[in-house]
Amino acid sequence: MTTKTLPKSPAMPYTHRLATPEDAPAIAPLWADFAQERATADPSMIIKPNFDFNQYITSQLNKPNSFCWVLEYSAETDPNQTSEHLKSLVGVFFTYIYDEAPPPNLPQHLHQYQEQENPFIPRRVGSVMGLYIQPEHRQAEAIKQLIESAIKQVESFQITDIDLLVSAEQTGIHALVQRLGFTKAAVQYTKHYDIPTDTELPSLHPPHPAFPEIELPEPSAIPLRDPNTNELIRNPQGEPVFLCPLKDQQNQLLKTTEGIPIYPTPIRDPHQNDWVFDANGKLVICPVLRDKNGSVVEYQGIPQFHPPSYEYIQGVVRLKQDASGNYVFSDVERDQQGNIVRDPNGKPIFKQPWQK
Repeated sequence: MTTKTLPKSPAMPYTHRLATPEDAPAIAPLWADFAQERATADPSMIIKPNFDFNQYITSQLNKPNSFCWVLEYSAETDPNQTSEHLKSLVGVFFTYIYDEAPPPNLPQHLHQYQEQENPFIPRRVGSVMGLYIQPEHRQAEAIKQLIESAIKQVESFQITDIDLLVSAEQTGIHALVQRLGFTKAAVQYTKHYDIPTDTELPSLHPPHPAFPEIELPEPSAIPLRDPNTNELIRNPQGEPVFLCPLKDQQNQLLKTTEGIPIYPTPIRDPHQNDWVFDANGKLVICPVLRDKNGSVVEYQGIPQFHPPSYEYIQGVVRLKQDASGNYVFSDVERDQQGNIVRDPNGKPIFKQPWQK
């Protein structure tokens, strides 16, 4: 009696993971394509000329309760491909989590206003900002794994609802989300009006409550605020936190090759998603990457920073710290001459940020 050995199933060429701020340059062109598709489907959505998608994505990735899942493609595991190259990002799924109830520290008069203006019981909402996958990679299984991973992340925040807007022509996505338990709640129609640019427009902005003046440590400082409440982020000592442009040892501003001041990238706790402060109450920021000559390294015009290192402790991902409690950052790969090693696209390659 002979036995027949079945061929092994080919490995799935698509994997997914949670994005980090370092992924912004790769995500930006995908989101630009998403915006273009959105504008094509809805003539009322017009993309701003020369909009900086890199800056926009970096801002979104640094917001608390804002999450982005990316879909990666590897030709090495694709039986239809013969060439070998590094993984590339081919899809992105952005979600944002918020509470419709007013924050507990909201002033009483604003709390009463909130109650009077909202007839519905507040929800805890996971809102889908957008899903985009490059057309040649729109495989049903790849789309499914990206959506399911994002839903699982959102559900971990004990939400009551997920809001999802899908274009009318995307019938395949309609069927998929219905299989995942979503129900159709509404049908949206739009009608666009072209208004001459010289028209005097009446204001549609409601009055906003005045916020107390804060003293900036320097004119170019940017105060950090909670995107949900607009409250100032404060350090453990109760002091407002600011992002100030970086300076060199001569106290001169560090600038990009285009002459733009460089602001630091603060890190966030991967578990709580909060800003991280050191033992002295100082905001922890990523060190700027420099070449062997001491110059700031850029990729596609964006300054590069050493990303934080991580470790697994009892099954939980945490920021890595040394014996003195200092946070550890990943070093960059360098050749024997001390030059920074880059991938085929020119992006610096950092050493493995994970430790098991």
